[in-house]
Amino acid sequence: MDTKTATTDKQAGPTNAWDQPVVKCSIPHKFTNKIVKGNCVEIMKELPDGCVDLVVTSPPYDGIRVYNGCSYDLHATGEQVYRVLKDGGIAAMVIQDQTKNFAKSLTSFRTILDWCDNFGFRLFECVIYRKHGTEGAWWKTRFRVDHEYMPIFLKGNRPAYFDKAPLKVPSKHGGKIMSGSGNRRTDGTTTDTVRREINAKKCRGTIWNYLMAGDKNKLKQQHPAVFPDAIPFDFIQCFCPPNGCVLDPFVGSGSTAVAAKRLKRNYIGIDISGEYVEIARKRLRAIPEVLI
Repeated sequence: MDTKTATTDKQAGPTNAWDQPVVKCSIPHKFTNKIVKGNCVEIMKELPDGCVDLVVTSPPYDGIRVYNGCSYDLHATGEQVYRVLKDGGIAAMVIQDQTKNFAKSLTSFRTILDWCDNFGFRLFECVIYRKHGTEGAWWKTRFRVDHEYMPIFLKGNRPAYFDKAPLKVPSKHGGKIMSGSGNRRTDGTTTDTVRREINAKKCRGTIWNYLMAGDKNKLKQQHPAVFPDAIPFDFIQCFCPPNGCVLDPFVGSGSTAVAAKRLKRNYIGIDISGEYVEIARKRLRAIPEVLI
C-alpha cells in the first residue's frame, strides 16, 4: 500500500460487479492512513472533491451518550460527506433514536430525508443491525430494543464498486434438492414451480446479525458507544475497491479504520475528542504491519 497517497488505479479486466473502470484520485499525505483530531466538518473541507470511495460511521445522536461534551452537526456533515465521495460512492451510517416520553425522536428518519432531499444522496438500502444481547430486557413499559438502523446512501446512479460475495450467509437447506413455487407476478399469478439443488450459501438480506459491540477489546471499550468491528469490515468488503479509501468522520474507538487496515484499504479517521483519537491510534498500532 502506498502510504503517501491513497490511489485507486485502473486495472485490466473486471474491476467490480459492474465491470467499470475505477477512477484514480489522490488524497493529501497528511490525511492518508491517519487519525486526525478536529471538527469533522472543518477537516473534510480540506479534502478534495470526489476523493473517497466509502464512508462508514456512527454519529453521536440525541445525547444518548456523553462524548466529552463534543458537539456535532449532522446536516453539515452530510453536505461534506457527499462532496468528498466519488461518483458511485457509498456512505453507510449506524444510527438509532432516543425514546423520550414513550416516543421516538425520529432523528434517524430526519437524517435520511435531510441527506437525500438536500444533498443529492439516494437511499440505496436501509439495513437493520440486529443486536444480540439484553439491552432493555428489564423494561416493563417498552419493547426490548434489539436493533439499529444502517441507512446506505448512494452518490450517483449506481455503486461504483459492489461485491456482495463475501457477505453471503449459509443456506438453511444448502445441498438439498427442493421444490418451490415461482415468483409472484404483478398480476397476482406465479411463475412455474422449480426443483433444484439449494446453494450452500445465499445472498444476505437486509437484517444483519452481530454480537459483541465491544468485541471483548478492553481498549475499544473505553469509548462510551461502539459498534462491532464486523460492521465496517462487511461494508468495506462490499463497497470499497482494493486500494480504495474509507472515511469515518466520527471515528471514535477506530473500528472503521481498523477494519480498513486489516482489509488493506486506505483510511481517514476524524474525531474531535483527543482521548478517542488516541484510542483509535493505539488500536491501529496493535495491528501487525505485515497485514498492510
